[in-house]
Amino acid sequence: MIDIQPLASSSAGNAYKVSDGKTTLLLEAGIRFSDIRKALEFRLSQVAGCLITHEHGDHVKSASELMKAGVNIYASQGTLDGAKLSGHRAKPIQSGKQFTVGSWTVKPFDVEHDVSEPLGFLLANEDGDKLLFITDSYFCRYTFSGLTHIMVECNYSLKLLNENINAGRVHPAMKSRLLRSHFSLENVKDFLRANDLSNVQEIHLLHLSDTNSDEALFKREIQELSGKLVLVAGR
Repeated sequence: MIDIQPLASSSAGNAYKVSDGKTTLLLEAGIRFSDIRKALEFRLSQVAGCLITHEHGDHVKSASELMKAGVNIYASQGTLDGAKLSGHRAKPIQSGKQFTVGSWTVKPFDVEHDVSEPLGFLLANEDGDKLLFITDSYFCRYTFSGLTHIMVECNYSLKLLNENINAGRVHPAMKSRLLRSHFSLENVKDFLRANDLSNVQEIHLLHLSDTNSDEALFKREIQELSGKLVLVAGR
């Protein structure tokens, strides 16, 4: 059984605690170290490692402090370099090369974002559960089978974005960046249609935009498409 606890999920900061009852991991470290410690009830020693997708501040903010506190950081070399993370707690990983942390087997895969070497993660535990984690990517070229849990960015709706641009609430230049860096509602739908959802228990929608999203709409449309329990992180 996988337990997922979002600590934060927005452009202001992202961090998630996941556990299979044997090993606890952090996914991302994009909020203040003090907030992470508080959210974990100051039991940081229970965290076996932290996986980081890329070097933007809302994903890596407290990584160096976590390392000083004894937590290994797992990220691509490009991310470690971009975030200026080094030392024995900085563990470089590569797309396609799986590794283990406690009871988890982690397989990183490349995603599309405006940084040097971003990754997504497929995590499997000893009980046969499979957790997929994708954020800050406008496209995923891979499909997955046997998933039980999905954590996927659903940052904006193209329809809402266009409406906000036309109304002058969002600068037109924002559109080109979003299209090349973040998962939209439309992309999430296409991605879910392409994958085997038969064993999926939960879908967590991550990193919703404050301006270009609609929580109730996103949740309803993904539930209707997938027939699964849909949760919106950080809301």
